[in-house]
Amino acid sequence: MNWSADMTVLDSILDDLAAESLQLDGWVAGLPLAGWQTVTTPEGWTVAHQIAHLHWTDEASVEAITDRAAFEELMRQAGENPTGFVDEAADELALEPPDQLLRAWRQGRGALAEALTSVPEGEKVPWFGPPMSPASMATARFMETWAHGHDVAEAVGIEVPRNDRVRHVCHLAVRTRGFAYLMRGLEAPDVPVRVELTAPGGERWEWGPEDAAERVTGDAWDFALLATRRRHRDDVDVQAVGDHANHWLDIAQTFAGLPGNDPKRLADR
Repeated sequence: MNWSADMTVLDSILDDLAAESLQLDGWVAGLPLAGWQTVTTPEGWTVAHQIAHLHWTDEASVEAITDRAAFEELMRQAGENPTGFVDEAADELALEPPDQLLRAWRQGRGALAEALTSVPEGEKVPWFGPPMSPASMATARFMETWAHGHDVAEAVGIEVPRNDRVRHVCHLAVRTRGFAYLMRGLEAPDVPVRVELTAPGGERWEWGPEDAAERVTGDAWDFALLATRRRHRDDVDVQAVGDHANHWLDIAQTFAGLPGNDPKRLADR
């Protein structure tokens, strides 16, 4: 793929990221002060924590692109506190007044889009997981915005509208299959898996060789919820054929870092 094509792909992802961010922005901008303290996760993250985390990660992404020394220091701090580093950052930023935090998030996501489009051809950006191309980093930011937006919407009683932007999350889930094993201390099997998902708009999305014996099929939205660890397997319309495909669905994760606690079944919440 040439550089012009790369930039076209990046621009398309950034457009979808902007749309997803604006949707979440609209949900939280109208909340009263008390609404920002609504608990969104079993671990106790509030709406403020969710926006704080997105803002912090956007800033870290900009540092990874524009200030490698600062990002290396951030990596060092994360290495010293792998289980608490992200939570502590969210705790600190969540103390800011909501209007100030929202304004900072808006500015930060704009700075990230600008930084991503400035990355030279062929260069990858360092990250807490494997280094990423600008398009992959934009996809990862979309995934986080989509997943944390789900947390917020469910907590404040908003039904998330299904749309085909979720393809970015599904694509990242397929691309990070091997990484999911790595985060569990396991060796990824050298076995291809065919993935066939039905998009919200009705289209069929496909990854992997057509003749693969191992397969994952089902609803794309549900697959994204499973891969972002927002739903238990019992609560999604996603099926696996083959031992390796089945195991992957148990450990799938789209994000860098430790997998955290397994999602509870909806009936048990």
